[in-house]
Amino acid sequence: MTPHPPNPLPDVTVIGIGADGWDGLAPASRDALGAAHVVIGGARQLALLPAVCDVERVAWPTPLRPAVPVLLEAHRGRRIAVLASGDPMFYGIGRTLTEVLGVPPRVLPHPSSLSHACARLGWAVEETEVVTVVGRPLGRIAAALHDGRRLLVLSAGADTPADVAALLRDRGFGPSRMRVLERLGAEDERCVEGVADGWDLPPGDALNVIAVHCRRAPDALRLGAAPGLPDAAYEHDGQLTKRHIRAATLGALAPAPGELLWDVGGGSGSIAVEWMRTHPSCRAFTVERDPVRAGRIARNADRLGVPALRVVTGAAPAALAQLPTPDAVFIGGGLTAPGLLAACWDALPVGGRLVANTVTLESEALLAEWYRRRGGELVRLAVAHAVPVGGFTGWRQAMPVTQWCVTKSSDRSSGPIDLAPDPDPSPGAAT
Repeated sequence: MTPHPPNPLPDVTVIGIGADGWDGLAPASRDALGAAHVVIGGARQLALLPAVCDVERVAWPTPLRPAVPVLLEAHRGRRIAVLASGDPMFYGIGRTLTEVLGVPPRVLPHPSSLSHACARLGWAVEETEVVTVVGRPLGRIAAALHDGRRLLVLSAGADTPADVAALLRDRGFGPSRMRVLERLGAEDERCVEGVADGWDLPPGDALNVIAVHCRRAPDALRLGAAPGLPDAAYEHDGQLTKRHIRAATLGALAPAPGELLWDVGGGSGSIAVEWMRTHPSCRAFTVERDPVRAGRIARNADRLGVPALRVVTGAAPAALAQLPTPDAVFIGGGLTAPGLLAACWDALPVGGRLVANTVTLESEALLAEWYRRRGGELVRLAVAHAVPVGGFTGWRQAMPVTQWCVTKSSDRSSGPIDLAPDPDPSPGAAT
């Protein structure tokens, strides 16, 4: 019996279109639309096609992502044109189609909103940071706020400019200049501007991008780009990895783009927050057994620009069972909970990193035994602060922190370690 050949991939061409519609399309894009049997797109994009483009039109349903494979399969064997706003590979449908098809479709890009906006503003594209809030939390903007930086926000609608202005005021960037560029590329393109502190303009067109020239208020807390944010940046109840220890801990964890962290014994969430702030693609789960602290972690994450931080409320190691495989694990509290360290170690793949901090002798003994068996680095971190002593100045020593840092390798990953002292009286003390 001759086997049947596999079904061919759908014939898909993705066409970028701007607010100028048909008139702004290149000849290759017009030809692709003319040759298509069906055109799929958003209602606004389909409305830009003239009557002369006589082809079946199908609007994307909501939610979009689950509908993509269904519609492609429904039109298999036909030439499909997919309309996208601007550059389909810039926060557009092109990425989703590539994931669904398994191979990149043919893509005919149009200038993106980023290119249009930077051309109007005179901003260099490579020096302009972009944050999208389309289907994403507004709090993501906070991680990109630095004095003097130029930022473009891809808007979710007509109300987004006012929401951005309110966030800027709340985060200490009220003096920032804002320009809202509407319907870029169209004949009725418009730009309105103002300062976040006094923003009172009514909602305009839903198709807009927001340009922000960041200016920090003189009395606002300065937050740098490197790990080790001021302790005052966090809401906490004392369960906080302090600034200098936090910077050393993030250095040991060595986050890289796209990596996933488990932060076990989250406390105030500072390690997970600053892990995610190192790169927009970094991800983290923080595990905290106290619901009050878990809520506090979520607020810290939103305020500091990483609202995608996942907070798991529960006791480890049981709460770790359903989490995806981590690239790195930080244990900041509860080290002597039965099975915790072993569960974290077993979850790591070869090449994964584990960092554990403690201030108690019992947990230090456990780390010393793991260090003896697994290797890595065992260090003691001590920080002292200058404080008034009468009319003079002296040093006040903080509790020293013992830190074990290790990379899992195949030749040092076998055999259990049974040493398990009584549980710490105050899990999370090192955080």
